Amino acid sequence: MFNRFQSLIRDYFGFSHKEARGFVVLLFLTLLFLLVPFVYRFIGDQKPVDTSAADQRKLDSLVALMQAEEAKQPQFGNRPDKDKTTAEHFSEPKLFRFDPNTVSVAGWQQLGLPKWLAERIDKYRTKGGRFRKKEDLLHIYDFPPDLYDQLEPYIALKEASSSDRSGNGPSENAKPYNNESYKSAERQPYKERPAYAERPAKPILQPFDINTADTSQLIALKGIGATLAGRIVKFRDALGGFVSEDQFRDIYGLDSLALDELQKFGKIRSSVRKIPVNTATIEELDHHPFLSRRQAQIIVNYREQHGAYTSAESLKPIRILDAKTIEKIAPYLEF
Repeated sequence: MFNRFQSLIRDYFGFSHKEARGFVVLLFLTLLFLLVPFVYRFIGDQKPVDTSAADQRKLDSLVALMQAEEAKQPQFGNRPDKDKTTAEHFSEPKLFRFDPNTVSVAGWQQLGLPKWLAERIDKYRTKGGRFRKKEDLLHIYDFPPDLYDQLEPYIALKEASSSDRSGNGPSENAKPYNNESYKSAERQPYKERPAYAERPAKPILQPFDINTADTSQLIALKGIGATLAGRIVKFRDALGGFVSEDQFRDIYGLDSLALDELQKFGKIRSSVRKIPVNTATIEELDHHPFLSRRQAQIIVNYREQHGAYTSAESLKPIRILDAKTIEKIAPYLEF
């Protein structure tokens, strides 16, 4: 009976023989400690405490005194607004029109965001991040979608005018055109300007292989700076290469403009780096972003007990790996 129970645990969790035995012992000790209080109360003979009449009167007087003190103190719910703390004010969302590119951390808290999330948004902006569309807020890690639905009508993004972007618009200190002064001024005779060498045309961006691109190619795209380019390369190298453009959405801090540019010019032309699943160690499997340390350990233990894997289908008996995880990791495994 014990050996059968031990074999069931070993097959279900992917444990080795020694791990399964330790698990059974731990389970037995846990049940023992849980039963000790019930056994103690069943066996122990607890006698009721005899309280004398004098002690009872003292207890009654103390209870009456405490109730009188509580009646004198004002209730928490009736506190006026001026006595509320800053944290209590922030716990009550106050909606107002705001620009996510300029609102302060305190403003985010007034809108209902916790302080840690407001500081994360502020850190994203200080590193060059910018919200170009309302939906870009959802690219902030852990930003609650239900809160976005509540704030969306109040988001007011400021679009830079064409003159501000080009720098050719009239300056604020420029004087208005004066027709009289123009007439009185002596017009200089026209002089032919010397011919200047034509400036070389700006190189046109061409699609490139995202699996072999370096940071300089990524920085040339709109909305991608040095920090974000390094993050893209680091995520790609950890994966072993991209197999689908949908994986671009998993890159932290990638807004809609940068994502459109990456999908437009970043093409998948080379194959990915694969992990030999039948010889890989736990550390090699754990290094991949799609697998946890626990999943890597069970994959290796199951391989040692049941033999080599032949395809992605042979990973399905491992209960800790769901169908979605197997689908994501399969292109990176070599059988």
